Amino acid sequence: MNSSTSATANGSDSKKCKGDRSPCSPSRVLHLRKIPSDVTEAEVISLGLPFGKVTNLLMLKGKSQAFLEMASEEAAVTMVNYYTPVTPHLRSQPVYIQYSNHRELKTDNLPNQARTQAALQAVNAVQSGSLAITGAFTTEVGLLPGQGSVLRIVVENLFYPVTLEVLYQIFSKFGTVLKIITFTKNNQFQVLLQYADPMNAHYAKMALDGQNVYNACCTLRIDFSKLTGLNVKYNNDKSRDFTRLDLPSGDGQPSLEPNMAPAFGTPGIISSPYSGPAGFAPAVGFAQTASLSVPAVPGALGPLGMPTSAVSGRMTIPGVPGVPGNSVLLVSNLNSEAITPHGLFILFGVYGDVHRVKIMFNKKENALVQMADATQAQLAMSHLNGQKLYGKVLRATLSKHQTVQLPREGQEDQGLTKDYSNSPLHRFKKPGSKNFQNIFPPSATLHLSNIPPSVTVDDLKNLFVGAGSTVKAFKFFQKDRKMALIQLSSVEEAVQALIALHNHDLGEKHHLRVSFSKSTI
Repeated sequence: MNSSTSATANGSDSKKCKGDRSPCSPSRVLHLRKIPSDVTEAEVISLGLPFGKVTNLLMLKGKSQAFLEMASEEAAVTMVNYYTPVTPHLRSQPVYIQYSNHRELKTDNLPNQARTQAALQAVNAVQSGSLAITGAFTTEVGLLPGQGSVLRIVVENLFYPVTLEVLYQIFSKFGTVLKIITFTKNNQFQVLLQYADPMNAHYAKMALDGQNVYNACCTLRIDFSKLTGLNVKYNNDKSRDFTRLDLPSGDGQPSLEPNMAPAFGTPGIISSPYSGPAGFAPAVGFAQTASLSVPAVPGALGPLGMPTSAVSGRMTIPGVPGVPGNSVLLVSNLNSEAITPHGLFILFGVYGDVHRVKIMFNKKENALVQMADATQAQLAMSHLNGQKLYGKVLRATLSKHQTVQLPREGQEDQGLTKDYSNSPLHRFKKPGSKNFQNIFPPSATLHLSNIPPSVTVDDLKNLFVGAGSTVKAFKFFQKDRKMALIQLSSVEEAVQALIALHNHDLGEKHHLRVSFSKSTI
């Protein structure tokens, strides 16, 4: 592709994929619009880093556009899903991202690519495994001793209150958040946040340290805590244990003391992101004023741009009183020949307890999946949207429906609607269950458990081959032969094997449990 074709191709990208919702089919090449004229290659690359390796970049500064190529389509899909509700900013300007029509970037013979390649090499030189680590963190390649799964966060320039819901929404993009405790110490608003996995904590620190939650204020300063775990006594607006929905609320003080209210109502500090009475604490009257253009804090990549729905208090966290959130997902682009309600129940059940599934009677490539609560719906959506299933790229978004209706007596349904609310296969029924800590994105390696002693390596390999899988590697856990890892040839194959074989009867009253693994063999 020479420079002229890249420019024309670029024009066709903008025409075909207009609108925020990226109707173009996924590609690992992303098309960025409205980039500032003075932006550097490294700043554009930094948008992709939290999601995986960036393999190429083409800057078209004259058109305020760029093409960014990710190492995999999955990384590009995750990036688009993240930035669709949360518009990224470069140099305080909003930037728009969509899939390109190109499958890859060929830039070898283009002029001015030397700087781009140098920027990419600098970044890739410090990439450790799947973790992209930007310049300032070159010394921290790999996890250092003492870097656990608990982060300590100080929020500076606290012009607006940053609630537990907002923190959850920001940090859960990087992995499963187990517990959050917020407090004020030395007149500073501080947070302790525990992830299920130290890698998630490392990832979040890399991406979020120095970022602003809102434009030019509420800057996150993040360190690793010396604590190895958090002990949460109450689930309220100050602290929360997401693995224990049964905790009492305690006597949670209101988030803001009434005497702080006037400070937040001062007109003209910055435009308020809140929308009226649905905002945080009734004690606070946010003045809807014209925005002052405050320059962003140096070193920050611009605000995290929380979507209005998040900051207006309509957050999706289970058990937070007065917080409606939708637990029904619309799943589309399914392979109508292969998909069943049971298949969707098993797959979505990896990320939460599925109560009902309805495959649309007249449009069988679409389905509704109702989860136990809004957080589980959000979790399932973030992990499954963009995954391949039976040869098609699955799409998952929040539905406008609040519940899935069961068919009326005598109504024709062909068994397309199923109620699973009392299913014994729910993984998250028990409060504090270990399963909360073992939620991972779909991967080619599956974790198998509940294997009876008489079942051999060959038995299990044959079981997976019989279900249409290609087995690349297998190993039993040394300390516990009830568990094993099995690596298949692709993520899609693993997704299909999980649907086919989770709860498979292995005899001796043992049913096989299958989940996605975070490790490879």
